[in-house]
Amino acid sequence: MLEVQNHWVAIFNISDNYYAIEDVCTHDGGPLADGELDGVEIACPRHGARFDVKTGKHLGFPATKDAPHYLTRVQNNVLEIAI
Repeated sequence: MLEVQNHWVAIFNISDNYYAIEDVCTHDGGPLADGELDGVEIACPRHGARFDVKTGKHLGFPATKDAPHYLTRVQNNVLEIAI
């Protein structure tokens, strides 16, 4: 997790592809980066809401809203995140 332009961002490296979503559960504001990753799904450690790290889409309750996701790319060995 890191702060980018006043946004807390959770970054995931899955099979050498980088994905970034806002590090805030849309259910209660919990830190998603502290949750367990299963494939491309992250589970919030507080109440178990699940999100797709590729798209930010909520996949399980109690969250009912998607998490913002950010495009990423690697340029000259530097990870860039579009906020």
